[in-house]
Amino acid sequence: MPEPGTPSPAGVTSRLSDQKYVDRGSAASVTSTTTGLPDRYRPISQVAPDEETTTGVIRSWRARDRVLNRDVALRVHTPGGPPAREWITRALTAGGLATPALSMVYDAAEGTGGDGPGGAAYVVNEWLEGQTLRHRLAESGPLPEREARALVRRLAEGVAEAHRVGLAVGGLTPEHVVLRPGGLAGLLSVPAATGTVQGDIAALGGLLELALTGRTGNDDTPPAIASPDLAALVRRARSGDPSTGLSSVATMVALLAERPRTGPQDQARPDAVGDSGWVRRLRDALPPVPGTSGPRPGGAGRWPVADDEDDLDWGTTFPDEGDVAEEEPTGRSARRRLAVIGLPLLALLMVIAFALWFGKNVLSVAGSVDEVQGSTPLAGAPASSSAGAPPPSADAAGPLPVTAASVFDPYGDGEPENDDDVPLSYDGDPATAWQTLGYRGSAEFGNLKPGVGVLYDLGSEQSVGAVTVLTTLPGTTVEVRTGDDPNGDLDSFPVAVSGELTGTDQFAFPSPVATRYVLVWITGLVQSDGNFTGSLAEVTPLAAG
Repeated sequence: MPEPGTPSPAGVTSRLSDQKYVDRGSAASVTSTTTGLPDRYRPISQVAPDEETTTGVIRSWRARDRVLNRDVALRVHTPGGPPAREWITRALTAGGLATPALSMVYDAAEGTGGDGPGGAAYVVNEWLEGQTLRHRLAESGPLPEREARALVRRLAEGVAEAHRVGLAVGGLTPEHVVLRPGGLAGLLSVPAATGTVQGDIAALGGLLELALTGRTGNDDTPPAIASPDLAALVRRARSGDPSTGLSSVATMVALLAERPRTGPQDQARPDAVGDSGWVRRLRDALPPVPGTSGPRPGGAGRWPVADDEDDLDWGTTFPDEGDVAEEEPTGRSARRRLAVIGLPLLALLMVIAFALWFGKNVLSVAGSVDEVQGSTPLAGAPASSSAGAPPPSADAAGPLPVTAASVFDPYGDGEPENDDDVPLSYDGDPATAWQTLGYRGSAEFGNLKPGVGVLYDLGSEQSVGAVTVLTTLPGTTVEVRTGDDPNGDLDSFPVAVSGELTGTDQFAFPSPVATRYVLVWITGLVQSDGNFTGSLAEVTPLAAG
């Protein structure tokens, strides 16, 4: 690898500037030295030194995708043909991953030039905006312990996901680790030309040591890390001895995990989803567990926590992985006493409390029906509306259950739009939400497509009178559409009502619509963390009144 500021073998001057490798003149020559690469990708600048591998040379570029009008990371392997095909296969495996810690793989193929003169293969990755770890350390020195722990844990979570599908990532170097906005971190080039599981574990240990100290030691030089537990973790990650080393990246993730910074359970949850009063009183009435410490809500007893510090306290050495779950006999005895005595008492108190609640709320409501002239209770309607939700419109009654939902993205490029988070938009918890991807340059999805939405399946045809929508990003504009063909195009879902989300909004239909599918189609995004995005926290179709 040439040193910054020295001539490269080709005689091209190169330097490191603003954490990006700049190879002047090479962007124009990439197409002259390789053949068969798609015209779709236009190289802008080389972003890393040439990577010499056993199968050839890999050059990394920041390039422009002319079709989707976005920046991508383009890596070119020369020569193409059989030497590069294993790399292509590994890249296609990586393309099935969905983790923020690893840059997404958009495309991977062999150029039409094959392994002949000038032939090449290529992989196209998501371009990650941010600052490389190498530049961050050079600019500001070692990271604080909490930041270093969080950085390596986020990377390890992504690597563990790759290992789960049999892919060793490789390339875990400070030049490829990008500190992204919002506290995220990602690996720019996925996957490297070669890699092993143990190599990934050792590389993560080296990154942790580098982040904490600004340098990397070796087996003969103990790392100068202030925290004994993290120093031990680095030694185990870098150890080649199966009896003392880490067996998996998942183990590293668990050892780096921090306890929640929030206090007891009720303090960690929004009021809208906390325990009701009688549940809290019932819990507080339970006797304290012998031998435990830490205050419980309401002052009754103590929570069973080891200490009240936010930082991890693993001790100077790590226990064997098989011993992590072992506890002292006293703890097991206390739990047995709690199970024998406390659980039957808890069950009895819960039955009594439910009976009191039923008599106070349900029977009293039923007894007061005749006192309200012209009122008729709705079958299945809740006794009271949720906090913050608008009252049902004149044309809407109780909520309709959603049996399934999926992202509706007919104008997308095949890239997942946080598909796994769709259930968060109808799970009954307003603190969780499905979000679109982040788009740059424009609230109209970066001028890449007209919108994206979530299609909700009601299980069968229902008469819908309105839809309530909660969002965590007010200002998002939506259209509420209905239809009967989940595989239809956007035009097969006529617009029932549209508007701008303010937080909690009820969109009443001009007249009831008989439909099985409700589509909440997002047409405009709002700026958040430097990008444009939108969110759906709770979507509730309401039956026509």
